[in-house]
Amino acid sequence: MAASSRVGDMRRISIPPRRDWREKANAVGFSFHEMYGEPYWVDDAAYCFELAEVEDEIEGPSQELHEMCLDLVGDIVRSEEALDRLAISGEIQDIVRRSWERHDRHLYGRFDLAYDGNGPAKLLEYNADTPTSVFETAYFQFNWLTDQMAAGNLAPDTDQFNSVQESLVEAFGQFSRDRIFHFAAISDSPEDQGTTVYLMDCAVQAGHRVQFLDMREIGIDARGQYTDLQNRVIERCFKLYPWEFMFQETYAAQLREQSTVFVEPAWKAVLSNKGLLPLLWQRYPGHPNLLPSFFADDPAAADLSDYVIKPLLSREGENVRLFRAGQEVVSAPGDYGAEGFVIQAHAPLFKSDAGYAVLGSWIVGDKACGLGVREDRSPITANLSRYVPHVIVG
Repeated sequence: MAASSRVGDMRRISIPPRRDWREKANAVGFSFHEMYGEPYWVDDAAYCFELAEVEDEIEGPSQELHEMCLDLVGDIVRSEEALDRLAISGEIQDIVRRSWERHDRHLYGRFDLAYDGNGPAKLLEYNADTPTSVFETAYFQFNWLTDQMAAGNLAPDTDQFNSVQESLVEAFGQFSRDRIFHFAAISDSPEDQGTTVYLMDCAVQAGHRVQFLDMREIGIDARGQYTDLQNRVIERCFKLYPWEFMFQETYAAQLREQSTVFVEPAWKAVLSNKGLLPLLWQRYPGHPNLLPSFFADDPAAADLSDYVIKPLLSREGENVRLFRAGQEVVSAPGDYGAEGFVIQAHAPLFKSDAGYAVLGSWIVGDKACGLGVREDRSPITANLSRYVPHVIVG
């Protein structure tokens, strides 16, 4: 094993890659291990953690953060002012509120955490509506782990914080099996389609009948019901498609009466909105796993010297700007920002010769159950940031 980059207990190590890992990836549908000519999956490295570190600094705080978020949603959906702050307005407020009051079942989400091995992990955002990298986390990095142990490159007692697949199957088992479970995504995106097909497989393991369709293939019949290409009524549909896009579709008018069809539920539009961050900070000021966060028009934001400006609805790091000592040092292009911005205190990321790392801590159902790591040369994690597996040692 090559030398490692270490900060605190967390460290990045080099490890011999599997010679046939690309073939293995293609064989299980992981066609996006390389995207747009750039490597996405990293087979010759790993992030190492100690068991107590994972339990105390990642798993435990993630569970607490999720419970804090759920506690806050109820207050947000009952406040027109709070929903306006999140750019959730008009009739959409009622759709979101009714979804929460019905206790519409949800599936999964991913916290993005800043953690460098020193001090508490800090919440950067909650990807609670359309999180990707679940296949890489749940399946392919575990496949990598077992192969590396079999090859003798990792000790036989090496572990991983990863019960994501079992948790997904269990979560899908909580949905009734009395109807076809449709799964929809934009099939032009290999990553979105690959993620959705993987989730379909988990649903099949839970006993569901499933059907994939492109988001653009969702139709409406004469009775105003959603239908698929076979003119079957869509009674339940997982959608890897943001709620803010759903509200803009031609079939948005049907959402008032039929939002119950979709998973994730409409109330996840609250948790996936970065306006959640200042509302969390208001509710839990000084919490060790939160960063000071403010809406852009809050005068308190002026007290921050090192900070990040984020659009309420940005994805994959688009339109994020990082400031140090009040000066912009890096930014990412994109098409977001019309709805408004939040300002969040900057938190240092783990840094090695390979770049900056962000931890993705997975919540399935209501349980913290796994970890994935993305890294980039830029401190702004973006669409093509690399995925690196992790191990628990010692």
